[in-house]
Amino acid sequence: MPLLRRGDFGPDVAEVRATLTKLGLLSDPQPSQVFDLPVEHAVRAFQQQRGLITDGVVGPATYRALRDATYRLGDRPLAFLMAQPVTGDDVSALQERLLELGYDAGRANGEFGQQTEQALKNFQRDYGLISDGMCGPDTVRALRQLQPKVRGGRPVFLREQERVRRAGPRLSGKRIIIDPGHGGEDRGVVVDGVSEADLMLDLARLLEGKMAATGMEALLTRGPRNNPDEGERARFANEAGADLILSLHVDANHSPLASGVATFHFGSTGGAGTTSTVGEALAGIIQREIVARTGLPDCGAHAKTWDMLRMTRCTAVRIEVGYLTNPGDRQRLANPSFRDVVAEGILVAVKRLYLLGKDDQPTGTFTLDDLVRHEVAFGQAR
Repeated sequence: MPLLRRGDFGPDVAEVRATLTKLGLLSDPQPSQVFDLPVEHAVRAFQQQRGLITDGVVGPATYRALRDATYRLGDRPLAFLMAQPVTGDDVSALQERLLELGYDAGRANGEFGQQTEQALKNFQRDYGLISDGMCGPDTVRALRQLQPKVRGGRPVFLREQERVRRAGPRLSGKRIIIDPGHGGEDRGVVVDGVSEADLMLDLARLLEGKMAATGMEALLTRGPRNNPDEGERARFANEAGADLILSLHVDANHSPLASGVATFHFGSTGGAGTTSTVGEALAGIIQREIVARTGLPDCGAHAKTWDMLRMTRCTAVRIEVGYLTNPGDRQRLANPSFRDVVAEGILVAVKRLYLLGKDDQPTGTFTLDDLVRHEVAFGQAR
């Protein structure tokens, strides 16, 4: 689907207007095919609710989210389709309901995958329904009649917290996916010959080397010549059984004054309790470490529903390390020593996550040597 923005005209715009009207975000008494200012405002409101980039432009991610938002549980049969997975708010509602009833459907990401199918089959078997993994009228009726077994929190995120606790404080043996943004022909942000793809691949390799020194296993989602889409990167991480995913990017802005570091984790503002608590914690620690070590402006940690954050089974964060469109940020990012400092800050943040506040040190003071000594001491104690 082509990008749609203010000033565009046609049947695709009419479809977007109709969807926004159905969702209660647009008053459209006389249906039109014009993408005008009220439509842009409605799109921005929808994007903000859904944890998308709030730019008022309907691209693939926004269009998919608009389509998914039109489905309610019971509107259609739901089943696992390997070739083209079913997505929608009805799938999210099914996943949330299964989780409330004590069945591990994984993260409520709105995609009907194998984990959701298995949870649904288990539910159907336990409640005397045909265990076919298809959510039809009988299954929907049973889901609505039963009282939840889990209250007072999101079970999937409680499991996420428990996995971190059980993993222990040692870095050795943990498997981390490092995801340098863009790649291949897609150079990402490019200013004065400096490209996001090259910078982030180098940062990823620096981080990979430091992780190896602590006994961690680090896997990169790409090399210099390929550029998997976010779905492929998420599948790679899931198949690898990763403990954490660190996605590396830089930002750009029309204003050269925009500067600083920001970190993103899974979550949205569309409802209470939809944020990954571990992701939020890790994003905050990464922010503090990088800001303390580099002096970059702190642009905060934010919840988003981007595919790399939404489709992964484990905790994932995305780090935007400065603005290439800012001359000062660009000069620092082009310096290998600066990237080395950033890599160490990210590694220390991961360590702090697993320490759970024990044997910690002030922000910005941990070094790679400290971490290596910590690993050796733990190994000897065992």
